Amino acid sequence: MSAPLVPDLDAALQRIAQGIDATSSVPVSVQLRGALEYGIAAGDIPSGSRLPSVRKLAATLRLSPVTVSNVFAALQERGQIEGRIGSGTFVTDRGIPCATHTRQLAALERQIASLVAAGRELGLSAQDIAFRVTMAASAAPRSLRIVVLGTFRDATSAYARDLSPYLSPDDIVMPWTTDRQDDLPVRIDLVVCPRTIATQAAELFPSIPQVSMILIPNEATRVALAGIRPDARVLLVSYFDDFLSVLKAGVARFAPHLGRVTAAARNADDLDDLLRDCDVLIHATGAEYLQSELGPGQTVIEYRHTPDSHAVQTQLLPALETLRTAATIKGETP
Repeated sequence: MSAPLVPDLDAALQRIAQGIDATSSVPVSVQLRGALEYGIAAGDIPSGSRLPSVRKLAATLRLSPVTVSNVFAALQERGQIEGRIGSGTFVTDRGIPCATHTRQLAALERQIASLVAAGRELGLSAQDIAFRVTMAASAAPRSLRIVVLGTFRDATSAYARDLSPYLSPDDIVMPWTTDRQDDLPVRIDLVVCPRTIATQAAELFPSIPQVSMILIPNEATRVALAGIRPDARVLLVSYFDDFLSVLKAGVARFAPHLGRVTAAARNADDLDDLLRDCDVLIHATGAEYLQSELGPGQTVIEYRHTPDSHAVQTQLLPALETLRTAATIKGETP
C-alpha cells in the first residue's frame, strides 16, 4: 500500500509554482531542481514523504513532464529522492541510517552480554550488575566532536553558534566549509550539514555519521522582511541560480504585503540597472559584495538562515544521544 502525500506538501508545491519564473534568465529546470532540493533541505518537503507523480507535478506546476522527469532524475542521482517500485517517488531519509542504528544496537547487546558474563565470573548477582550499570550511567557522558559543514564561512560559523546551546558544554563544535579539503579535522563523531551538500560531506568525511541540518530564515531576516514598506521596489538576488525561485517564494511567504518584487540572477545583463532602481535589495548569503553597489538611501537585507529548532530537537539530539551512549558503553574517553 502506497504512503499518502504529506498534507502540507500541496502548500509547499504551491509556493514552488509561484516562485518559478518562466521569463527569468535562469532555466526553468534549474529553478525547479533548486526549489525541490532547497525545499527538502528546509523541511518544507519532509524526509520520507511521497512526491506526486511526474505527470501530476508537471500539471500542478504547468511545466512539461519531460522537464519534471529530468529534474527527478537529477535529484535521484544526487541522492535527494528515491524511486520505489510500485510505490512512487520518495524523499530520501538522510538521518543516521536505520541499518547503522541496527548494527549499533546489536553491538550493544553483545557488550551487555559480555558485561553480564564478566559480572557472573566475579560472583555478582543480576541486581549487583544492574546497580553498577546504573551508577556508571550517571557518570559524565563522553563529549563529542561535531563538524558543522557549510558553504560560506561566516554563515557556517553562525550555524555552529546557533547549535551550541543545544549541546553539552564539553562537546566540541567545529564549523567547516566545503572548500577546505586539506588538514581535515580528525576523530569526528558526527557531521551536521544542509541536505544540499550531503554528497560533499560524505566525500570529505567518509564513514562518519551524518545528520541533515534543516535551515529556516532566521528571526532577524523575518523581522526585516516584515518591516519593508508595501510600496517599496524590492530586488531579490541569489548567489546560486537554483536558489532564486526559493528566495522568491520565501519572501512571498514572509512578506506577502510586498507588491513590487523583482528577482534576478547575479549575472543578469540588467543587474546594474535593477540595483540602481531598487529601494530594497534582498540577497542570499554569498552575494554580500552587491552591497557596495548601492547608495545611502537604499536598504540591504541578507536572507540569512538558522537551524530549525524543532528539527534539532527531534533529529539531531537523538542522534547525538545514540552516539554518546555507544561511546560510553565502549568505554571511550574524550
